[in-house]
Amino acid sequence: MSSAMKRKDTAAQSRSSLTPGKIAWRRFRRNHFSMGGLIFLLLLFVVALLGYAITPDASPNANSQHLSLTTKKPGFSVQVVKKRRNDQPPKTHALKTMLTGRDGRYDLIPYQDYSFRKQKMVVEEYTQYEEEEKFVRELHPVDVAFALSPDEPVEYRNNTFHFTDVQGNRQTITYQALEKKIVREHLSTKTFPLGTDRFGRDLLSRLIIGARISLSVGFISVFISLLIGLTLGSAAGYFRGRVDDLIMWLINVVWSIPTLLMVIAITLVIGKGFWQIFIAVGLTMWVEVARVVRGQIMSVREKEFVEAARAMGFPSGRIIIRHILPNVINPVIIISAANFASAILIEAGLSFLGIGVQPPMPSWGTMIKQHYGYILVDMGYLAILPGVAIMLTVLSFTLVGNGLRDALDTQTNIRLT
Repeated sequence: MSSAMKRKDTAAQSRSSLTPGKIAWRRFRRNHFSMGGLIFLLLLFVVALLGYAITPDASPNANSQHLSLTTKKPGFSVQVVKKRRNDQPPKTHALKTMLTGRDGRYDLIPYQDYSFRKQKMVVEEYTQYEEEEKFVRELHPVDVAFALSPDEPVEYRNNTFHFTDVQGNRQTITYQALEKKIVREHLSTKTFPLGTDRFGRDLLSRLIIGARISLSVGFISVFISLLIGLTLGSAAGYFRGRVDDLIMWLINVVWSIPTLLMVIAITLVIGKGFWQIFIAVGLTMWVEVARVVRGQIMSVREKEFVEAARAMGFPSGRIIIRHILPNVINPVIIISAANFASAILIEAGLSFLGIGVQPPMPSWGTMIKQHYGYILVDMGYLAILPGVAIMLTVLSFTLVGNGLRDALDTQTNIRLT
């Protein structure tokens, strides 16, 4: 046998050994746009999962406000005094901090100049308008560097401060050592990579936490829609008769109501908030899943393997779950990708209207609502950046859905083998 024929036989054997999943993955990888969308979504998922662990502002909801730093341009930097808070921060671990954020140990005071005078630290606070009157603030240097007990006053004797910290420990420090400690540990530069919003909050941190909100809405809403759609669609397609008539009547009623109007109505009934928006969006997206599952099950319920399962006495639930659904799941996967994109758009629209995720929780839709007026005053990036984030995310899910449609097409996979 020639080497060419051996190579053909080897290639034929390798193709015949491929499972349907491997064939679909090979087909999906050849679609460069779909792979690009998948890579973007994976990166976005990692960023959203890390959350507060990588945000410049790790406070809950990235809500540290500095009203003197409103609407600053990307890359803006300012000198800050890190004033120690007079409280004992709660103990936390890395996972909890990554998920919920943490209250900072310091209050940040933006400044333009500072000096030490008569056992006081005099700070000229930052202002963005030169013609404004300068605001000078006097800080006690011990209060800047240490968390003090509210019950014990600070004493100054012989060039030394005597005080009690918040943990009840009595401490002393000389005036010169305290000045060096403040200059070394409590004066720093804070940079805002994407600038600040209208409340002086870090825009990059808000975008990252907003990605977590959008992906969470997508995942939970799609899960709810699959749970309801698969259940009702399977029952309608398998049992038919009156069950099918009743479920189809319900589907047609829900289908006839505009999606956004129905979401608004559900939101007004169950209230506004983080978890309510998941339920509202999920309860409007199950209809298409149910219709597709019903049609698919009706086309396979008379197949030989289903008849054999009935003849063996298997219960209807087992036949549907173990034998029918695995054979009709491909269209459901494609619809889920499209529903994921739709859920993100619906959540952004509801937040823009003020009935979605409520402030101070960051949402891309809320960020657009708060800043769309700045497009007219050369600060359009405040609304454009969250808009671009929504556009790229929805586009990526659409591309992934198109790639899955082509990859899971049975006739395509047959030709590929």
